[in-house]
Amino acid sequence: MIPEFEPLREDEIQVLLQAPVYVAILIAGADGKIDKSERREAIEVARSKQSRSREQLHDFYKLVGEQFESNFNKLVDDLPSGTDARISAITSELRKLNFILPKIDRNFAIKFHASLKDLAKKIAEASGGVLGYLSVSYEESRLMELKMIKEIE
Repeated sequence: MIPEFEPLREDEIQVLLQAPVYVAILIAGADGKIDKSERREAIEVARSKQSRSREQLHDFYKLVGEQFESNFNKLVDDLPSGTDARISAITSELRKLNFILPKIDRNFAIKFHASLKDLAKKIAEASGGVLGYLSVSYEESRLMELKMIKEIE
């Protein structure tokens, strides 16, 4: 178990483990659809987090990475297909972090939140623009700051 998760209940740990998957789906589906290339890109970006995450988050992303692809595909199938309904459902899930992050080590929580924003940015940049790079759609830009998750004070 990740030491920072000790004060948490099992359901709260699951929210943390699913958060990167929800962020990936939120950004990949911001334009209304999640096609095969966006699925692939989201999974690749998440995989890169396993080796390129902040040191304190390394074990977390290894754990997330073990099930990321299957969780991503399952949630895409389970979430509402309409863009607004899907965004609303994901936003509701991510808001749960506002009650969980204050319970864990502050430094870990700050790095975790920053890491989710970084994940959102990388997925947004990977899914558009010239040759698929460095262009973020309006829909993605309004979501990638993850404003539903409060900054850690």
